[in-house]
Amino acid sequence: MRTFEDLPVGFAQTLGPLHVSKDDILAFAREYDAQPFHVDEIAAKDSFVGTLIASGWHTCSLNMRLVADGLLLDSTAMGAPGIEEVKWVRPVRPGDTLRSHVKVLESRVSKSRPSLGLVQLHFDMMNQADETVLTQTNWVMFATRDAKPFSGEGRQVLSDIADSLPGDHPRREIPPISSNPYFEDLVIGETEELGSYTFTPDEIVRFAKSYDPQRFHVDAEAAKSSLFGALCASGWHTASVWMKQMVGHRERIRAYALAHGQRPARLGPSPGFSNLKWLKPVYAGDTITYRTTVTAKRPSASRPEWGLVFHHNTGTNQNGEEVFAFDGMVFWERRG
Repeated sequence: MRTFEDLPVGFAQTLGPLHVSKDDILAFAREYDAQPFHVDEIAAKDSFVGTLIASGWHTCSLNMRLVADGLLLDSTAMGAPGIEEVKWVRPVRPGDTLRSHVKVLESRVSKSRPSLGLVQLHFDMMNQADETVLTQTNWVMFATRDAKPFSGEGRQVLSDIADSLPGDHPRREIPPISSNPYFEDLVIGETEELGSYTFTPDEIVRFAKSYDPQRFHVDAEAAKSSLFGALCASGWHTASVWMKQMVGHRERIRAYALAHGQRPARLGPSPGFSNLKWLKPVYAGDTITYRTTVTAKRPSASRPEWGLVFHHNTGTNQNGEEVFAFDGMVFWERRG
């Protein structure tokens, strides 16, 4: 079994391959990211990209599956406190075959938990033409070779380690919201509540079996003796549900606008995100409320009919604890 000591700086491995079908793309998008260019081939022709493509969160989840199968399942991996940066470089399309090249950039023992090692990994995911479709950099926790068994310490450990990693993670007050739909109308500092979602055991296991089958996500009994102490959701499940709530929120805005004789603004794809942190585990039965705050915006130099909008996003559990946060960006239609 691979431990922290087996992942020195410079360690490299190619993971995969993994084939992606049209049905795979549609199934994920219909549940978590039902934007037209992910779920409807005809509508996708008139979209920003012009063809059916996979959700970026699906691409991240597929990379997670490659990592789980090729690196983590036969190891002392204890989960990840977050993601420093993801760039969606090219779309993943139906029929693509993906591989992921992983390299260890940094490796150190946790100061607060010396039986835990932190390994910084960089991934380059490529398609069958050797074109890069995704780059990702993040830390993963591994138990050291002489570590004693963990049980249920995950809440504090995850929070401690996430707070110690680089990246701005400010707490933001929630100002009043508006319903202005176009790029020009968006107000910096404006926060919108996207919705709430309760994570059930069956849904946690179903997602994890497809994308992140580590024992603390798929086996409630085995999870008791893990760092987290109980069954908890994959971080990519938590993130995908954020996207699900965002799409639902946008659909409600769209329906309201159409009912009042207006055409709502379209959203294009996202180039990526940064500073993603899983601050506390999301356990079965937890209800997470998601919010998004506009932090900046600028017109697109290459596509004058679009602007780039930057946003900070959070998920808070029923106890008022922030469990999830990241900074994202998205192309947003300009008026006219």
